[in-house]
Amino acid sequence: MIIAFIVGLFVGIIAKFLMPGRDPGGFFITALIGIAGAMLAHWIGVSAGWYAQNEPAGFFASVVGSMILLAGYRVAVGRRGIVH
Repeated sequence: MIIAFIVGLFVGIIAKFLMPGRDPGGFFITALIGIAGAMLAHWIGVSAGWYAQNEPAGFFASVVGSMILLAGYRVAVGRRGIVH
């Protein structure tokens, strides 16, 4: 579990680095986005037939999955932060 958190943090940091702009969330959110991005990449890969059910997603796919989730997170948090 600790290894998953560390790898998720690393993947989340890379995703944030590749997507310029203001980043909502801190250390914990970055790790969660990285872990969830790897899970998303695995789900997409299994659905598309790229990965077997018990095979983990690749590093590059995990970063892409994290970037997708980070973009959605920025939209969700950005809208909530605007006061009308």
